Amino acid sequence: MAEDFNAEQKRYLEGFASGIAAARMTGGLGQAPAGGVAEPTGPDASHIKAQEKTVKAGGKLCDQEKWKRAENPFEGHNRLIAEAATGKAPKPEDNFRWRYHGLFWVAPAQNSYMCRLRIPNGILHHWQFAGIADLADAHGGGYAHVTTRANLQVREITPEHGQPFLDGLIDLGLTARGAGADNIRNVTGSPVAGIDAQELLDTRPLAKSWHNWILNDRSLFGLPRKFNVAFDGGGVLPVLEETNDIGFQAIAVAEGAAVAPGVWMRLVLGGISGHRDLARDTGVVLRPEDCNRVADAILRVFIENGDRTNRNKSRMKYVLDAWGFEKYLAAVEEKLGRKLDRVDPAHVKPRGGFDRYAHIGVHGQAQAGLNWVGVVLPVGKMTTDEMRALAAIARECGDGQIRLTVWQNFLFSGVPDARVAEVEARVAALGFTTRASSIRAGLVACTGNRGCKFAASDTKGHALVIADYIEARVTELDVPVNLHLTGCHHSCAQHYIGDIGLIGAKVVVSDEGDTVEGYDIVVGGGFGDSPKIGTEIWKAVKADDCPGRVEALLRAYLTGREGPSESFQAFTARTGPDSLRSLAEDQPVLKAAA
Repeated sequence: MAEDFNAEQKRYLEGFASGIAAARMTGGLGQAPAGGVAEPTGPDASHIKAQEKTVKAGGKLCDQEKWKRAENPFEGHNRLIAEAATGKAPKPEDNFRWRYHGLFWVAPAQNSYMCRLRIPNGILHHWQFAGIADLADAHGGGYAHVTTRANLQVREITPEHGQPFLDGLIDLGLTARGAGADNIRNVTGSPVAGIDAQELLDTRPLAKSWHNWILNDRSLFGLPRKFNVAFDGGGVLPVLEETNDIGFQAIAVAEGAAVAPGVWMRLVLGGISGHRDLARDTGVVLRPEDCNRVADAILRVFIENGDRTNRNKSRMKYVLDAWGFEKYLAAVEEKLGRKLDRVDPAHVKPRGGFDRYAHIGVHGQAQAGLNWVGVVLPVGKMTTDEMRALAAIARECGDGQIRLTVWQNFLFSGVPDARVAEVEARVAALGFTTRASSIRAGLVACTGNRGCKFAASDTKGHALVIADYIEARVTELDVPVNLHLTGCHHSCAQHYIGDIGLIGAKVVVSDEGDTVEGYDIVVGGGFGDSPKIGTEIWKAVKADDCPGRVEALLRAYLTGREGPSESFQAFTARTGPDSLRSLAEDQPVLKAAA
């Protein structure tokens, strides 16, 4: 019917629809007050004002901002439920709204929803873990993935099963609210919080408190873009807080600083590894109990000033780039009504060392006679039968908790010395291991094109092929090397911080433009005590050729390193990308393929 209207009529209708939407968000269609347009009120007021400021300045709101105005995702929930109950696939705008409730329509990769949960600090009770497995059987595809935000996602949820799945989460004391779209994602913290003898601070109360702060304030939903927050307790296992918009790092402040000595949280801002940036130290420190208030103020500055026109430039990093850190922090201080404390790095005590692979294997806890046991999950996937069996191990042999990590695996905690062998044997009987090879321990892969429409390649499938190949061919590899495969520019697997990172690409293989799956390859990324964005050395490598490329890089490293104490990242930094490429291409495996 739209073709029956001429261009002028279409413009009129579009303007009328926008006016209706704006009126709905600002209090209805009644007569405006004598002073002009009514001031927006309610939990969405700050977002509406930011949109209006954008439009007044001549900007054009992106589609997602228009969808928020037309119908708030929370207010439209009952309509979404009714339509989904009929088995109807959502329209693009409703797909966006469903994400506020944790459901992502992932067609054409799969004609179904994926649900991403909220699990503060990544810790679940055994009965919750088993309960999620039951929900995945009843409403999904019978499996779950551990994500790179120490979270779980369940796939193949048909429309009519979406709300029943969400209801089932509530019965388990869990929620998926705000797990997608322009909201604050799952709150991460140290996976060994409370059991790590090195830690300065237990992040569990902080992560849970911030999680609850978010859920109980609707004005913190509907940001210009998604937002990540992480808490590092100063322990042995990296949290990757430098890849988050806000990172809180526990530090020990020495005598003589501008603040009292003791444990404080250092504030780092602006991490987004997919955009080639890591969070930077602001010089600000705060008491742990002030994290929520400071994070809230940072977010409100972002809400008012983030870009609502260009989705590619709408993360907080771009406000920081435009303003500089001092201007942004001044705006935060204005929100708080006080100055933030700052400490010279010279007054911060050195932190304990990192064990990049403490998420795998058996490690003694701070509590005498108890251990955590890290289990390798092949690219993070578990069947529901495996999940229930793992939950039983946690219940019978540990403290009953399962701790998810950002490395797409999990830990059993509270395992007595006398039960460690039993845990390892029962894990092995399920086909898993607690003793990873040097390549498989750091293997990370996003969903890939089997379940994500954005991915250019089958990342999980190719990751397993590469791991099998390297284990069989490079048997002399004696140190861990991180390998990250991500399917698209969203970089869910954070390829830029891997020792070797692969990002999906379509590789042209004929004059007619035919393509096959492949990757661009970067090297030298890092995190924890050596944070760095990797450097690209090859473009458009066919997936079939990637195992050989990885082998060549590893052989160049093993041949040219100064010894096992020189990490792969340190070797690449010393060698340089051009020389490393030449060394790799001179390896027999690539010469034979040339």
